[in-house]
Amino acid sequence: MKQLLLFCVTFVSIQSLSAQETFTRKDSLQGSLRHERTCYDVLRYDLNLKINIDDKSIEGYNDITFKVVEHTQKIQVDLFENMRIDSIVCNSKKLNYKREFLAVFIDFPNDLTLNSIEKIRFYYSGNPQIAKHAPWDGGFVFTTDKNGSPWVGVACQGTGASLWYPCKDSQNDEPDQGATIKVAVPNGLTEVSNGRLTGTEDLKNGYTRWDWEVKNPINTYDITVNIANYTHIHDQLEDLDIDYYVLKHNEEKARKQFDADVKPMLTCFQQKFGPYPFKEDGYKLVETPYLGMEHQSAVAYGNKYLKGYLGSDLSMSGVGLSFDYIIVHESGHEWFGNSITSKDIADMWIHEGFTQYTELVFIECQKGYEKAMQYAKGLQRNVSNDTPIIGPYGVNKEGSGDMYPKGALLLNTLRHVINNDESWWKLILKYSETFRHQIIDTETVVAFFNQESGMNLTPIFNQYLRYTTIPKLEIRSHKKKFEYRWVASEPHFAMPIDITINGEIVRIYPTNDWTKSKQTIQNLDDVEVHTNAFFVKVSK
Repeated sequence: MKQLLLFCVTFVSIQSLSAQETFTRKDSLQGSLRHERTCYDVLRYDLNLKINIDDKSIEGYNDITFKVVEHTQKIQVDLFENMRIDSIVCNSKKLNYKREFLAVFIDFPNDLTLNSIEKIRFYYSGNPQIAKHAPWDGGFVFTTDKNGSPWVGVACQGTGASLWYPCKDSQNDEPDQGATIKVAVPNGLTEVSNGRLTGTEDLKNGYTRWDWEVKNPINTYDITVNIANYTHIHDQLEDLDIDYYVLKHNEEKARKQFDADVKPMLTCFQQKFGPYPFKEDGYKLVETPYLGMEHQSAVAYGNKYLKGYLGSDLSMSGVGLSFDYIIVHESGHEWFGNSITSKDIADMWIHEGFTQYTELVFIECQKGYEKAMQYAKGLQRNVSNDTPIIGPYGVNKEGSGDMYPKGALLLNTLRHVINNDESWWKLILKYSETFRHQIIDTETVVAFFNQESGMNLTPIFNQYLRYTTIPKLEIRSHKKKFEYRWVASEPHFAMPIDITINGEIVRIYPTNDWTKSKQTIQNLDDVEVHTNAFFVKVSK
């Protein structure tokens, strides 16, 4: 949710954007899939850290277990330049390495055997980047609660998980066998990470280590730490474990707020998108000193126990105040973003567009179709059309923040293009289940929707994802009838759309050429375009 609400008001063309934007070697090292990255497949991360809250520092190591999938003697692991490398060890021998920006190129004494399983222990320490305005800029947050107790969290989506631990910092590779996160914090505090708590240990030095384990693959930016004077609330939804870690003085508020939305949300999403994708790791909400983030199985919550988005309605429709936005949105990412992940952050609409669409789905589950469409209509005001939703590939660059509302409105439009709710919900469910725990790209999404719908939806995807213009339906009088056509940036754009004429719903099939209607009208006011269901402009 990093770019939420950061909508620009400056309109630029694709051509001028390409001319103005330049990228550096640093961008390529972080965003590209070089041989030193693709030659190995991460199987597991095992983090063992101590966090010193007083001096805001980290020390420890990450065991990185990987499979060699291409012949190599060198691999790239990532760690921000301000973090110190103490040593990198394999088979009890220190390895040589070279640093270039965040990239750490590690040399092995011999060629690694193809298909072999290797493990390095990466010792490091330092003061991680501090976020100035988490979660919009990546880094740690060191603060205190209202009683003066330490309250620590981290959010690093987009910036990179390597700002605080060594990893292959690319969405293209997740540890197939999960991770352990063992974090030592001052006695008296609770540390919460992803997955399930496997134990605690008093280290007899003023610190207690909290051990967590994730059984499922996990995005690097989803791995997290949370430190505070927490109280633990446990609940269940059938056989799914639900856990809340909230500041002790907020327990009563948390119980009331979470009871209202969490189980209805999980019930709705499991019906529409399939079973919760990380049942083995459980579902958690963890109160954080920043607004929120989709940390897998440890969803960050900082909405101050208010309805809507910090008490406001993003859609300005009134409907958005009927639920806690952060609970619904960030939990929706468990299906879209955490279970289904984009290979490159240029395709982050696969996370954010689908997840903002889950808000509409939840509203429809709770309030009905008409309320969901009111919310959708309201989201249209949040679309800036500043730059394309899809960003440049290979340079760690996201596209426009329009990936949220415009991505959701694209999906809502596709639902009505398909024009069969039974087919639509089957398609969405199959999409979620087909690509469960997989890493995909835009082309994969489009091909799947084309195949399952039996329609050529590619021009529609292209228009909304690759251009800054919204398709415009032009309508003009022609004797006692009317004519219509699409004006769009995508060549040969065509999309069916519903209109109402004198109380009758009619589906028309505009193209780029003027088409004469079959219906008669008195004037153009008799033609009402369904702009709640279809995100389009209309010109009469």
